[in-house]
Amino acid sequence: MTIKILIADDQEMIRSAYGMILRSQPDMEIVASVADGTAALREARSLRPDVCLLDIRMPGLDGLEVTRLLAGPGVRDPLNVLIATTFDLDEYVYRALRNGACGFLLKDGSPALLVEAVRAVAADSALISPSITVRLLRHMTETTPQVVPPRADEGHARRADVSRPIQLPLTEREIEVVRLVARGRTNEELAAELHITLSTVKTHLSNVQRKLAARNRVEVAAWAWENGICGARREPDRP
Repeated sequence: MTIKILIADDQEMIRSAYGMILRSQPDMEIVASVADGTAALREARSLRPDVCLLDIRMPGLDGLEVTRLLAGPGVRDPLNVLIATTFDLDEYVYRALRNGACGFLLKDGSPALLVEAVRAVAADSALISPSITVRLLRHMTETTPQVVPPRADEGHARRADVSRPIQLPLTEREIEVVRLVARGRTNEELAAELHITLSTVKTHLSNVQRKLAARNRVEVAAWAWENGICGARREPDRP
């Protein structure tokens, strides 16, 4: 399947570089390349690409606002957004992910990382630049109140935080899956580490997203760090 990509960046040199890198991949096609956020929003809604590769600082609408309009809460049919920027700021990263971005990269990353991120986002997965992942998620842990849904084996549900969507109980195995997702494991690594099949991993992730009202792996990982799920590791139970 060909991955259709929209590129939005106000620097022509960057758009050209991204285009050269991504067009060199046999499974990728650039369907639009624009220089401002207003054009990015218009073209994305018209063409509905598999991945919208957006800069943050652009004329018109910035990349964070475009992300919110394309993938944010309340968007009926959200698109997959990948942010690529030179600005390594927690505020930008946090807002991008909260606005629905599936990935966040720094522009000084390697071409291979860009290609990997585009493929991950197109596959409804996620990728965050390794240099900022741990710092970002630890920052979330320190600044966000913890609201942990109970395990399925607990006798009663904890009182829900009225400011958040209702969250359903997670099983022990789902909690283990969430913990590893938050540590950046791929589906294949999850399957190997938990000694389960790839299809079982996908089933667990689907159930977790439904229970947490999370739209993608990024939101699952953010929830895990916000709620202290990524503490000391325990040995997973066997299937």
